[in-house]
Amino acid sequence: MGCWLAVLPAAAWAVLRLAGLERGPLVQAVAFTPYVAAGALLPLALALALRRTAPAVVAALAALALVGAVAPRAVGAAQPAVGGPTLRLLTANLLVGGADPAVLVGLVRDQRVDVLAVQEFTPGIAAELDRLGLATLLPYRVLNPEVGTTGSGLYARYPLGEGGFRRNAGFAFTQAHGTLAVPGAPPLRVESAHPAAPYAVEVVPDWWTDLRAQPPATPRGRLSVLAGDFNATLDHAPLRDLIATGYVDAADQVGAGLAGTWGPYDGDPIPPVTIDHVLADRRIAVRSVDTHRLPGSDHRAVLAELRLPAAG
Repeated sequence: MGCWLAVLPAAAWAVLRLAGLERGPLVQAVAFTPYVAAGALLPLALALALRRTAPAVVAALAALALVGAVAPRAVGAAQPAVGGPTLRLLTANLLVGGADPAVLVGLVRDQRVDVLAVQEFTPGIAAELDRLGLATLLPYRVLNPEVGTTGSGLYARYPLGEGGFRRNAGFAFTQAHGTLAVPGAPPLRVESAHPAAPYAVEVVPDWWTDLRAQPPATPRGRLSVLAGDFNATLDHAPLRDLIATGYVDAADQVGAGLAGTWGPYDGDPIPPVTIDHVLADRRIAVRSVDTHRLPGSDHRAVLAELRLPAAG
C-alpha cells in the first residue's frame, strides 16, 4: 500500500496534464509540472527497489508521460528557412510600473531591441522611459498607460500602423497592438499579451476566457506575434490550444523553454515558472531567446531574436 501511495500522485498528475483537465486550484498547480516531472523518477526508483511490478509499471508510465511533455522544451527544433530581416523583440511585465526604467532602457539600448512590449504599464513609468531616452531609441509607439495593473504598450524602431488596444474581459488588462512595417519583410502584427492571472479559484474562469480570446495565428494570412505575460505555462491546455492555431513558442523552439520568467524575483519564495512568452507565427524562424533581470519586477524580461520571411 505504501508503494502505491508514492506512485499514484505522479500518475494522477500525468493524466491531469496530458488530458488538459486543470480546473480551479489545479490551474496554479499545473504550472509546476516540470518540478513534478523531475520528482516522478523517485517513486519509480522506490517501486523498482521494492520489486513491486505493478506499481513500477504505473510509475514508469507516469514518469515517461511527464518527462516526455517537459523535456522537449530543452531541445531545439527545426526552423523554417527564411531570408528576411532579423527582429529583436523584448517583452517585460513592469509590476504596476515599479520596474527600474533605467535598466529597461539600458536593455533596449544594449541589446539593440527593435520592439518592446510592456505590461502593467503606468503613466509614471511611461514618463520616466521617455525622460531616459526611449523615445529616441524606439520612436514609434502604441501606448495605453493606466494606473494599476491594466496598462499596456508597444514601442518600435519601425513604423507601427493600425495601432490600438483591446481590453480583456477578465481583470480588464489591456493589450496594445499594431502592425509593424519592417523593411524587407511582410507586414507583421504584434500584440502585447496579458490575460488574467489565476491567482484565486474565483478568477480562474476569467483566465480561461482571456486565454481563449487571444488572437489566433493566421498561418495563411498576415504574420503575427503575441508577446507578454500570458499567466500560463506550456503545461496549460488553453495556451497549447492557442499555439496550435499556427504559432510556435520562441523559447521552446530554441531549447530555452524551461527558463523561469516569474517567481522569486521580488523576494517571494516561489519556484520559478515560465509564464512570459513570445509566440511567433510558425513561418518565422527563432534564432535565440534569453531572459534578463529587471529590478523592481517579479518577472524576467524575455528577449527573442526572430528571423522574418522576406517580402514577396
